[in-house]
Amino acid sequence: MDEQALLGLNPNADSDFRQRALAYFEQLKISPDAWQVCAEALAQRTYSDDHVKFFCFQVLEHQVKYKYSELTTVQQQLIRETLISWLQAQMLNPQPEKTFIRNKAAQVFALLFVTEYLTKWPKFFFDILSVVDLNPRGVDLYLRILMAIDSELVDRDVVHTSEEARRNTLIKDTMREQCIPNLVESWYQILQNYQFTNSEVTCQCLEVVGAYVSWIDLSLIANDRFINMLLGHMSIEVLREEACDCLFEVVNKGMDPVDKMKLVESLCQVLQSAGFFSIDQEEDVDFLARFSKLLTVLSDQQKANVEAIMLAVMKKLTYDEEYNFENEGEDEAMFVEYRKQLKLLLDRLAQVSPELLLASVRRVFSSTLQNWQTTRFMEVEVAIRLLYMLAEALPVSHGAHFSGDVSKASALQDMMRTLVTSGVSSYQHTSVTLEFFETVVRYEKFFTVEPQHIPCVLMAFLDHRGLRHSSAKVRSRTAYLFSRFVKSLNKQMNPFIEDILNRIQDLLELSPPENGHQSLLSSDDQLFIYETAGVLIVNSEYPAERKQALMRNLLTPLMEKFKILLEKLMLAQDEERQASLADCLNHAVGFASRTSKAFSNKQTVKQCGCSEVYLDCLQTFLPALSCPLQKDILRSGVRTFLHRMIICLEEEVLPFIPSASEHMLKDCEAKDLQEFIPLINQITAKFKIQVSPFLQQMFMPLLHAIFEVLLRPAEENDQSAALEKQMLRRSYFAFLQTVTGSGMSEVIANQGAENVERVLVTVIQGAVEYPDPIAQKTCFIILSKLVELWGGKDGPVGFADFVYKHIVPACFLAPLKQTFDLADAQTVLALSECAVTLKTIHLKRGPECVQYLQQEYLPSLQVAPEIIQEFCQALQQPDAKVFKNYLKVFFQRAKP
Repeated sequence: MDEQALLGLNPNADSDFRQRALAYFEQLKISPDAWQVCAEALAQRTYSDDHVKFFCFQVLEHQVKYKYSELTTVQQQLIRETLISWLQAQMLNPQPEKTFIRNKAAQVFALLFVTEYLTKWPKFFFDILSVVDLNPRGVDLYLRILMAIDSELVDRDVVHTSEEARRNTLIKDTMREQCIPNLVESWYQILQNYQFTNSEVTCQCLEVVGAYVSWIDLSLIANDRFINMLLGHMSIEVLREEACDCLFEVVNKGMDPVDKMKLVESLCQVLQSAGFFSIDQEEDVDFLARFSKLLTVLSDQQKANVEAIMLAVMKKLTYDEEYNFENEGEDEAMFVEYRKQLKLLLDRLAQVSPELLLASVRRVFSSTLQNWQTTRFMEVEVAIRLLYMLAEALPVSHGAHFSGDVSKASALQDMMRTLVTSGVSSYQHTSVTLEFFETVVRYEKFFTVEPQHIPCVLMAFLDHRGLRHSSAKVRSRTAYLFSRFVKSLNKQMNPFIEDILNRIQDLLELSPPENGHQSLLSSDDQLFIYETAGVLIVNSEYPAERKQALMRNLLTPLMEKFKILLEKLMLAQDEERQASLADCLNHAVGFASRTSKAFSNKQTVKQCGCSEVYLDCLQTFLPALSCPLQKDILRSGVRTFLHRMIICLEEEVLPFIPSASEHMLKDCEAKDLQEFIPLINQITAKFKIQVSPFLQQMFMPLLHAIFEVLLRPAEENDQSAALEKQMLRRSYFAFLQTVTGSGMSEVIANQGAENVERVLVTVIQGAVEYPDPIAQKTCFIILSKLVELWGGKDGPVGFADFVYKHIVPACFLAPLKQTFDLADAQTVLALSECAVTLKTIHLKRGPECVQYLQQEYLPSLQVAPEIIQEFCQALQQPDAKVFKNYLKVFFQRAKP
């Protein structure tokens, strides 16, 4: 064998060696006798390198899979003997082979089995068992071979031809007649022999039993000796997960109902006596997940056991005394994770018996809430938590829990009524309070059925139980839940709007850094309160004047504070103080932005009479752009506000855009530009021709700012600067794409010939020179668009020349670059746009384009005449897809 080529099999080898190894593998696959060299190397253990051994098995695999029928009887015999002698050698090896080699060997055995079992090798299993006996190395391989055979014969994910499917059925029938009882006996011996001494082999064997049980005679497994052993494994920690899966497969298979009932009953008795209910919580989560799968196949006779398990799970959900709610650490995180697993288990139990789960939860919930004042917090919390969990355990579409199935709806309605009228929202523990609010919001549809309870729940949200709770954690979560509650019930909110707005007044205050008092809510929480206020005003049934007045009341304090704080910032000397003032200004802009989320196509700013208020906000906020201090944070806030206003105010925002843009382009960095360009793209795409004069005016200043940043020298190995430039380049091309794609190409055309050429050259560079397929794709889209607009006979003077001198060559030079990787998905998309560009040139220039490619351009690249012919034919095909596919093949062939 070519020792040099084999060096490339090592994952750490460099790419040249790896390429050579791949080529060598392809060569061996087609060579008629190379497999013999590999067979000999395996049988005589010539190589110790794992990757070479794996390689030899791959060559054999290819031979058996694709070229077996070409071999003589003697050669086929040689392959059988090679595998058996390799297997014998494994018994004596001081170290077992690596797992990936054992799996590959098992695959080759399985392929040989399906090819030869019916004709040449009926004693396949007998031969293997006589070699491995009960040697643990041998047993491991025997079990791997069995799993590989099972997946060859019954894997649902593999698509088999009808011929293969017929052959597989015949193999299974023959196995059932000739060897399955012997195989089952061997499994029993392996389990009995290794159950206490080798958990790995035992688990492998259980997996084999679980796999084969689906297509062999069930009575071979569903009998006392096997089931008793499996049940024994259920109480051995390292085996119980596999045993559980194995039992699942047994119980899941169709069988006589009486036998099934007996089996399930004995199974449940053993599970109870094995102490399922007292498993340590840290270790049993994976087991619970598998166990729950087993429970789903338990029959109805097991209701009592299922209920016992439900109650046990409910108990396990309960917090213990040690849980630290104020300072949650690793232990607490583990318990939260554990609860998630228990929730999955309850969901599974609900599939077994939804009515039973509902009844169990109702019993626990009602008895706990009757005496909540004298019950420990963890029991009250779990009772409410269970009601909360029912929503996912008994799912319905769109939260319609209170319609449809009458008994379920009335049970949930009863529990919700109890929850909101029992007074439990006053319980003095954060976990209970939070669970109360979470549940109220999850079942918000209850309040459309019984709206009389809305006022008392609103009060709970607004007073010391919710937004004014002593715990910051509760206040924060309540702010979010309150906004969800109000949004989902906005039709029912009308009678309470003014009252709510008055009560939340103090929570809306912008707390400037110097007033020292700690506000109840963080600025992130306040965002939800502002959004809620916006939703209440916009969705109210008030006339537009009233909405406008309420919105002005909401936003005027923000504007006034903003002006004062901006003046203070201009005078601030200390950097820390500057930063905290800028933060506060940014919050003010963010709050105003957030109120605008309440508007929609049905309720626009105009219809609500609120345009003027938001225009005032714009006028208040824009001066922050010219503040020389804390530029980043101020610009980013105002930019976000502008994005929102473009959506909400439509063309009323346009007068503000030119001066805002001018400020944002002053002394900016790559990141500023990168964030500014999407704003211009949004305006261009939305307003198109309306903003043409503005775009023409700011086009070159924007480009100069971009080029200036891109041309700044950077350290050679400064990764972050290189990445920033790459992202800015992408943003620049995205801007040109928006301009050309919005029918605004005259904006570019009107920049004067010299500037137009400069822009076009940057697009050609983007398509060819930078190894960034995302930018390259955009550049080809721009080029296609410009050819479509300007490439005809009446296009701008000199553009046709540019097409042949620059655009056509770009379509070849880019894909021919070494960095243009056709195995990469993004690059393939770039190539696809390159194909569109060539098709568009052909569409606009007709036979002249074909003639240029045939007579001038392709010959200059030394392309063979017959390939040129083929290329031009593909280009002229009416179906663009044909040419796209052809182009990929063309460049794959052209690359060395």
